[in-house]
Amino acid sequence: MPTYIRAKAPGGTYFFTVNLARRGGAVLVDRVEDLRVAVRMAKRDRPFEIDAWVVLPDHMHCVWTLPPGDADFSVRIGAIKARFSMMCRRAGFTPPPPIGTKNGGVNPALRRKGEIGLWQPRFWEHQIRDERDYWNHVRYCWMNPVKHGLVARPEDWAFSSVHWDPRFEPGMDLGT
Repeated sequence: MPTYIRAKAPGGTYFFTVNLARRGGAVLVDRVEDLRVAVRMAKRDRPFEIDAWVVLPDHMHCVWTLPPGDADFSVRIGAIKARFSMMCRRAGFTPPPPIGTKNGGVNPALRRKGEIGLWQPRFWEHQIRDERDYWNHVRYCWMNPVKHGLVARPEDWAFSSVHWDPRFEPGMDLGT
């Protein structure tokens, strides 16, 4: 198995894609309040700035900026995944078996015997290189519900940072 080395730029800005183990469900939007709580708790414990975020039914994209001197985004994503999984489990949600993986998710030691993980192992990250790269990824977050055919316009998707970002204006050219 190849060794994967993640970017580690303290105070850097990153784009992330985080997927459920089994695509096609809707647990992220069905339980979006639990996800919001998990994010708030992670931010309380290990602060970071949210530049953009979109939650889709089975995956999410976000752009974060970490504090100066801190490059540990993996701990933050792991905390969000673990807390959200725990809240879902406590609410009685049992994830369906993932397709093509043995045990996707966070910390198999914390799962009940035979329980399948909710999340895909790992996540995808990209270190933002410059202003153009930054805006390409912010726009990607905003446009993703449109790309997936969930809505006609970014502002029609309830689970997106377009609703609180003063830089977004309905009808603005997002380079589509």
